[in-house]
Amino acid sequence: MQFTFHYAENYEQPIKTYVKQQGISRTLLARIKFQGGRIEVNGYEQNVLYALKKGDVLTLCIPSEQETQAIASDDTPLNIVYEDDHLLVVNKEAGVPSIPSFGHQQHTMVNRVKGYYLRQNYENKVVHTVTRLDKDTSGLMLFAKHAYAHALIDEQLRAHAIKKRYVALVWWSGQLEQQGHIKKAIARKDNSVIERCVVADHLGKFAHTQYQIVRTCGKQALVDIMLHTGRTHQIRVHFSYVHCPLLADAMYGGAATPYLQRQALHCAQLTLTHPFSGETLTFKAPLASDMQQQVDSWKEGIDDE
Repeated sequence: MQFTFHYAENYEQPIKTYVKQQGISRTLLARIKFQGGRIEVNGYEQNVLYALKKGDVLTLCIPSEQETQAIASDDTPLNIVYEDDHLLVVNKEAGVPSIPSFGHQQHTMVNRVKGYYLRQNYENKVVHTVTRLDKDTSGLMLFAKHAYAHALIDEQLRAHAIKKRYVALVWWSGQLEQQGHIKKAIARKDNSVIERCVVADHLGKFAHTQYQIVRTCGKQALVDIMLHTGRTHQIRVHFSYVHCPLLADAMYGGAATPYLQRQALHCAQLTLTHPFSGETLTFKAPLASDMQQQVDSWKEGIDDE
């Protein structure tokens, strides 16, 4: 894969300094240098100490990324929302883990994306996961299709510039305000590897959830949510803390319903800046079928009291 930069500064600068400013990490630069890549200035090969001058055209040829043998491929089709040479956005169904783990080595979204890359015979076959979802949360996931795109997208993540909106169905206490913010620190619960809880600020990581109640029916509510931080189980923990646990979220106190056997949480919208074109991109995923069935049941006067 090849990337071209037009150097426009009025002062000279070594290539290694300039490319760092462009989001090229030392690891990626090392791959270019030692694993079959190439660095050219105005069509001639140069090393990283070459001083760029105004008007120079720098070309980086990045070697292809070969598949990771330790990760199995899965031929289950993907629900692709968007794809170009740099990004892949998919709509994940509930019940599928995002990444391989001790208990889930196969049949995760990473395994499925790898299988897709192999079937398409893409030059870069390493799966770069940018955003994750809990196993039983449905909705949008973002992948970078090569290491350089991943590095640039990570900068947006660290700057909280990638915006994710969720839709949740909660058991509504009637005391929750129509809209508001939940700002409570979160930490791992004592004696649990998975479960989280709200703790005093100095004992956990700050977490900020913004919400708006869209609709209610009896003891249930449809809530639109924006995350300002991305802590593990953040939405589930925060709404449990305010006595409005998600429907069917057994871990955090939410009872199941005839339509829902997993926490009623869906990543419905993802907004980011394209790392190369600079275009603002917004992707949407319709409500998952089980959550939609639950909402549709409200029309029939059923609220699972």
